Amino acid sequence: MRGPAATSAAEAEDAPLLRRTRWRLIAWSGGLTLLILALLGIALYAAVANSLDSSATAQLRHRAEDIAGFIARSGAFPQRPQVGIAFGGEAGGTIAFIVAPGGAVQAGLSSGLPAGLPDAGGVAASQQSGSDVRDATVSGIPVRIYSLAVKGPDGTYVVQVVGDQTSQDRLLGTLVSVLVIGGLGAVLLAIAAGYVYSGRALVPIRESIRRRQDALRRQREFTANASHELRTPLTVIRASAADLRRNRSRRVEEVGEALDDIESEVGHLTALVDDLLMLARTDSGVVDMEHVPLDLADVAAEAAGALTPVAGQRGVTVVVDPLPAPVEGDPLRLRQLVTILVDNAVAHTPTGGTVLVRVRPGEREVTLDVLDDGPGIREEDLDKVFERFWRADDAPAGGTGLGLSIARWIVEHHGGSISAGNRPEGGARFEARLPVPAPTAAGHDWRAGELPPDPAAQG
Repeated sequence: MRGPAATSAAEAEDAPLLRRTRWRLIAWSGGLTLLILALLGIALYAAVANSLDSSATAQLRHRAEDIAGFIARSGAFPQRPQVGIAFGGEAGGTIAFIVAPGGAVQAGLSSGLPAGLPDAGGVAASQQSGSDVRDATVSGIPVRIYSLAVKGPDGTYVVQVVGDQTSQDRLLGTLVSVLVIGGLGAVLLAIAAGYVYSGRALVPIRESIRRRQDALRRQREFTANASHELRTPLTVIRASAADLRRNRSRRVEEVGEALDDIESEVGHLTALVDDLLMLARTDSGVVDMEHVPLDLADVAAEAAGALTPVAGQRGVTVVVDPLPAPVEGDPLRLRQLVTILVDNAVAHTPTGGTVLVRVRPGEREVTLDVLDDGPGIREEDLDKVFERFWRADDAPAGGTGLGLSIARWIVEHHGGSISAGNRPEGGARFEARLPVPAPTAAGHDWRAGELPPDPAAQG
């Protein structure tokens, strides 16, 4: 069983790796969100800016073309309201004026044009190329100036139309603020969501790491415990063999004690190796488990009966009190379960004591109880009895410390549970609970004690 210290140590080892992985996932989530939002924001800003620029330039060009057409038709300077400030309509918010070939300006404004107008650069450029568009600042106000050259009867006139860009710049500034603030908010939400979902995504990784660490820990413990358990019998056998070698000229009956020791330890080794192989196979998942209908009472009576002679040699009485209890399981493994529990009870029962094997059916569970007259289990040891290689300080010699662990594996792989406790009148009690199978498709109700007919008997 994994203790809190081992768990904390393993988690401490994994914490830096999992933390780095989590922050990488968060960085990828936030970074990708930021990149996508930045690209969308740039595209949106460019589209809006281009649309506003095109609209503003079109507005100025249309007014300039109207005035230029008047000049071309009339052959004279246009009079109001073609020049000056326009209110409303498509040309609203613009100022138009005409620069004559001699440099005279007709603006239709009583107070004259603001400083910086007309724009000399725009006039010269339009005279060269026919038209010119440029941005400038007039009296601290951002404006766009559209200049259009037109042929008149006495030379080339230049029509300049000036539009205030303050609202457009303010709109673009607001758009940038919305994009930046909204983008940062979206990135923060993406980071928060990434933090949450990365934690969930790392759950399988944590479980995989934990299972791997558990497997390595069990492997190390298995190797260490097996080495420890094998060392004692091998040492006894080596010492007995050395004694036989020293006394090779003596008769067999004179060295019989060494032979008895070897035989005893070989038996111990055989049982230990069998249990080790069983546990190794269970850990690797190669043990096949049958699921056939059977009566646990018959299995318990048969297994306990086989141990009655051994118990009798120790002065212990085995009493079997079964009631029909249909279950579905592996006959060999369930018999092994009963054998382990009864053998353990006999080993801890003093001479003259009794071991009771009781089987009782239930609506949902079948109960197998094995009770003994021994000293019982210490309270501090109740949660250790099913651990591998664990043995109580006062345990009888000869055990491997693996039997109860195998018993728990058998019960759990039948879908049941097993527990250990003490009897009020003294002694230990082991209780295994196995589920009752559901009725079969043929209508046999195993919970009511009705087993399917034996095919061999029908034949």
